[in-house]
Amino acid sequence: MRTAAAKRYTVRLAVTMIAYIGILFTVLSYIRGYDPQGSLRVLLSLLPALPVIGAIAVMGIYLIEETDEFIRARVAMSMLIGTGLVLSVATVLGFLQITDVVGQVEVFWAFPLWAIGWGLTQCVLNFRDSRAGGEA
Repeated sequence: MRTAAAKRYTVRLAVTMIAYIGILFTVLSYIRGYDPQGSLRVLLSLLPALPVIGAIAVMGIYLIEETDEFIRARVAMSMLIGTGLVLSVATVLGFLQITDVVGQVEVFWAFPLWAIGWGLTQCVLNFRDSRAGGEA
């Protein structure tokens, strides 16, 4: 059964992701159509980051609002593993870039990689617990 905090999280995250998609497509269309320069281009380029930052805040709020200690611990562990994944990949890529083995990797991918790590960890923990007879 989903907790009240999880339900609020789902709604909040959906709102931020819908805003992200809408803002991203609007900004990209505007930039491609009008090719703004200077501070307007900088402002437009920053707009899609706002809902992503909002999504990160929503995740933190969920962690704070969740009253089920088991779920809270699982979410925190998943966040830590996602963070460890991003830091590990960034470190490896950094050394590969220093030695000119790979070219530039866009830092934009840090958050999606973290979210994938977080989500996959939750799936693994759910699977593990269901196999052990626990409630996932």
